[in-house]
Amino acid sequence: MTTVLEKGNISIHTENIFPIIKKWLYSDHEIFLRELVSNAVDAIQKLKMVSYSGELSGEIGDPEIVITIDKAQKTLAITDTGIGMTADEVKQYINQVAFSSAEEFVEKYKAAGDQQIIGHFGLGFYSSFMVAQRVYIDTLSYKSEAKPVHWSCDGSTEFELSESTRSDRGTTVTLLLQDEEQEYLEPYRIRQLIKTYCDFLPVPIKLEVKEAAPEATAPEATTEAVSDATTEAPAETKVPEIKAPEQINRQKAPWKEAPSSLSSEDYLEFYRYLYPYQEEPLLWVHLNTDYPFVVNGILYFPKLKPDVDTTKGQIKLFCNQVFVSDNCEEVIPKFLLPLRGVIDSVDIPLNVSRSFLQNDRTVRRIADYIAKKVGDRLKELYRDNRDEYVRCWQDLGTFVKFGSINDDKFKKQVEDILIYRTTAKLSEVRGERREVSEPKIEVQSADGDAWQDVNAPTADSISDPSPLTPLSSPPYTTLKEYLERNKEHHPNRVFYCTDEVAQTTYVELHKQQGLEVLFMDSFIDSHFVSFLEREHPDVKFSRVDADLDDTLIDKDKPADIVDPATNQTRSDRIKELFQKALNKPKLTIRTEALKSSDAKGVPPAMVLLPEHLRRMQEMTALMQQQAVQFPEEHILLVNTSHPLIQNLVSLSQGAIIQSEGQSPSAELANMICHHVYDLALMAQKGFDAEGMQAFVERSNAVLTRLTDRAS
Repeated sequence: MTTVLEKGNISIHTENIFPIIKKWLYSDHEIFLRELVSNAVDAIQKLKMVSYSGELSGEIGDPEIVITIDKAQKTLAITDTGIGMTADEVKQYINQVAFSSAEEFVEKYKAAGDQQIIGHFGLGFYSSFMVAQRVYIDTLSYKSEAKPVHWSCDGSTEFELSESTRSDRGTTVTLLLQDEEQEYLEPYRIRQLIKTYCDFLPVPIKLEVKEAAPEATAPEATTEAVSDATTEAPAETKVPEIKAPEQINRQKAPWKEAPSSLSSEDYLEFYRYLYPYQEEPLLWVHLNTDYPFVVNGILYFPKLKPDVDTTKGQIKLFCNQVFVSDNCEEVIPKFLLPLRGVIDSVDIPLNVSRSFLQNDRTVRRIADYIAKKVGDRLKELYRDNRDEYVRCWQDLGTFVKFGSINDDKFKKQVEDILIYRTTAKLSEVRGERREVSEPKIEVQSADGDAWQDVNAPTADSISDPSPLTPLSSPPYTTLKEYLERNKEHHPNRVFYCTDEVAQTTYVELHKQQGLEVLFMDSFIDSHFVSFLEREHPDVKFSRVDADLDDTLIDKDKPADIVDPATNQTRSDRIKELFQKALNKPKLTIRTEALKSSDAKGVPPAMVLLPEHLRRMQEMTALMQQQAVQFPEEHILLVNTSHPLIQNLVSLSQGAIIQSEGQSPSAELANMICHHVYDLALMAQKGFDAEGMQAFVERSNAVLTRLTDRAS
């Protein structure tokens, strides 16, 4: 019979009573396995430290952790080959809840230099009582003449401490699972949890399954046994079938490796492992610093899909290679949430409120460090491989702009490498580009952070981007380059387009007159233009459909002659025609002769949206979380140079314009005015459902009228 050495009550060194700790230590019960495996890794790391200090007699052996499932006994056991515990240590580290054994141990052995003790999760051992009705510990310390110890507790504050029969150094924690927690006896569930939380721990984690043996049967009776009725045949002992332990964790954590030891394929293989159904990443950065805080990690720049929710993080947070969370919203800047990868730090407080994290000084410094390294990576790529930078911009641009708006330090890093697609010819943007041989090298920063393979820069190219630095196809330009190129034509003025399809007419009109237009058509650009205006108060930003530059107006056209009969000029007559036909009080009719080598090459009319009114409406819609409605107040610019408009004036006056001498009615002129306006609205996507229906009906009426005249 086992001798009970001691009975007693567990000492609670916290404000909470034990039942609350037992039930509410963690919101997810599955966390218990992470905590127990982390403790097992700690025990093995402690043994290594003891060995380094010369206090261990004998060999360490092959360190491992074995998780054993015994369905027949309804138990789950975690066994390590670590340092073990004496009876006094069990009293100190187990019976006194929240005693900081990891910190005390590291302080004692910190001279060993390898401080890989997890010990960061607080009351981790007691998480086992969330799933177990009773917990047993069998342990044998590494110390000479140490005696094995057995400890048990049913989840109350009472425990029993006795001698154990254990003969191997290390510790086994056995959980007698509650009836409602039997899922943890399923091998697939244990594999799932280890892959989630402990996949990258530096110790092999193995799974051993004891299958229930077949029902025992009595051996066949012999003649002697049959003749002796008083003798019973002994039943065979049921021995569970034990499958050989199988390693179930990956073990290697690439972010803990030296960046110089990893190839590009290593980084890609790790990304595929983390995100198996995603496209290859664009580039990556390897974080590696231990002062003034410890941060390791690998961050990947993914190819972003238009429907990706960039407000939800996909970066996995680890602490000493133990998975903590897949949401780092409080740890990294919000504009970096679209990135993917891993961040590992022991300096990020765990199991604290979000508000605490947001206000923690160390967390803020870590966030600043990560943002700086991302900015450095982008500048590195822009400087050394602009072709690749331009290729990646479609995926990178949105969050770089978002970062510029929200992070002043990041803005200063990237303000010279913000690029925009332009209508300028490629030769104008590229300038004179020298042909150089560009061997592949691994670029690495001085503090150990590594970049993706990039082309080696030439000796004289390692300098700040110059305003006329060439970029490759398709044409992209920086704001500084744009202003330098156009300082003679329109100094300190930028023409931009937010919808290439809807505003194509306006863009073409500017191109015909040699005015360069920037495409700023991502969802963030409406805010980004305002940001640029604040940053560059001396520069005017004009959307191509907001107003027309004087360059687009034909000032050489002869002045309109006043018709004595009507006391109106042709322009006055056109304006009056559209005002009466459309009858829209908030619509402003403006007449201009637009420049064009071919009068039919520009539209008969264009809708202009005054910049200040449009932005006010966009801001109101944003604040009210509504879709932006087409503003009632807008301008219809009628091109008096277009043949259609000129003929429309004659048509309204009843002139004979067809060979058969028929004179069109005023009704037809009215319909054409509506149709011209509809086409201008359509170019701006200004129709609602009712407007589109009216347009279709009017189109059919116009076509019917024309065919009637031709028949």
